[in-house]
Amino acid sequence: MFNKSYKAKIIRVNENSLAEEIELKAGDSILEINGKKICDIIDLSFELADEEIEMLIEHSNGEKELIEFDKDIDEELGVEFESAVFDGIHRCKNHCVFCFVDMIAPKMRKTLSIKDDDYRMSFLYGNFITLTNLTDSDYRRIEQFHLSPLFVSVHAMNPKIRAKMLRTPLAEKISENLDKLESAGVEYHTQIVLCADLNDGTELERTISELVARRPNVLSLAIVPVGITKHRRDKFILKQFDHDGAVKVIEQVEIWQKKLRREIGKTFVYLGDEFYFLANREMPPEKFYDDFPQLDNGIGLTRSFISDWQNESFSKNNYDKEIKIDVICGMSVASVLKNLSEEAMSHKKNLKVRILPVVNEFFGETVNVSGLLTGIDIIKTLESIGGDRDGILIPESALRSGEDIFLDDITLDELKNNFPSARIEPVQSGSEFKRALTDFYNYHKSRAEENNYMWQSNAGYTKNF
Repeated sequence: MFNKSYKAKIIRVNENSLAEEIELKAGDSILEINGKKICDIIDLSFELADEEIEMLIEHSNGEKELIEFDKDIDEELGVEFESAVFDGIHRCKNHCVFCFVDMIAPKMRKTLSIKDDDYRMSFLYGNFITLTNLTDSDYRRIEQFHLSPLFVSVHAMNPKIRAKMLRTPLAEKISENLDKLESAGVEYHTQIVLCADLNDGTELERTISELVARRPNVLSLAIVPVGITKHRRDKFILKQFDHDGAVKVIEQVEIWQKKLRREIGKTFVYLGDEFYFLANREMPPEKFYDDFPQLDNGIGLTRSFISDWQNESFSKNNYDKEIKIDVICGMSVASVLKNLSEEAMSHKKNLKVRILPVVNEFFGETVNVSGLLTGIDIIKTLESIGGDRDGILIPESALRSGEDIFLDDITLDELKNNFPSARIEPVQSGSEFKRALTDFYNYHKSRAEENNYMWQSNAGYTKNF
């Protein structure tokens, strides 16, 4: 009997695609290809490599149909799915002391409470995995399909410290598990969530040293400061970094960065932007981030944003009359956006910009990144400021991937209804920010074609703008 959990539900069929030709529809589900059940889009891609296909479909009315067709060996199906995995997300069984999922507000939507520790999501979307939940069959499949690179949350190479942080004895096998990946020919990016007085100092030194020694399998190492929301109820004491602590981390890591740039021509060890904000330090130059290998983890996001701004030309269109634009952002990046907006106003007559950093009352004031802003806090800020405004720019990272909805389930339309006299537009990159400020009447960000396979990973919520 067919396991209903193995359903590849289609949410969109692309125009002029093979899927449209064989009359697949949104709402249909793919059950089997050439007699084989498929558990994710990795299986799907492998099975669709054949030229002769038998596809078992379940239509939205429950009826099943076997469709036979021929295709070119490199021809894509041309659909988007509800999820990238058809047998369900592999859940994390750890109880990490810093887990963001355990720090969200009560009664939020269920998808935000899913602890993802799925190697497939790591390969497909860069989600970080701990390796503690991998089975032998998972390692075999990783090797079979050569799922590389992966993204691994290391946190500490000291087995005891890591087990303490992840709250599982399985975490002690970090060296053994990394050996398995390397034996399978897998490269991987790594991450440390740094907690003051826990895995910093000498423990951080050990972790960096051992991961550097694992090059070239280790492609990069990101170090991000632990974040704590007001909803955390865990009794384990976590300390966030202050100004002095951030300075110490920067100075410690800079020694490694300079050494590695001399030896291999790359920085390799990268610090999260928040360390530089806390220490009141300028962001490193663009070349320092190499090719931004962990941009989706918030590493170098501010520098990338500034570089995008600098590479975008100012619009040649002029504002014939005064235009007022409000810019919503998290507290941490407000000074950066203020400097850029002042540059825009110096080039554009009649442009008036207000940078409105939002205090995060929903998650707590210590949470200061734009990706965790909620609709209700944005509304409160805009209402408290008041005044005329022609446009409002909001950080696209605060919206759920593929949907116009904030973390607190306030929709973008609800936000717009609260401020009907101003046009509200999402902005993601520095180039978009420049276009929106200097050519607002022609700027529009369409999100209709965004990939909707899965919700954003936690890393996505740390983005600055």
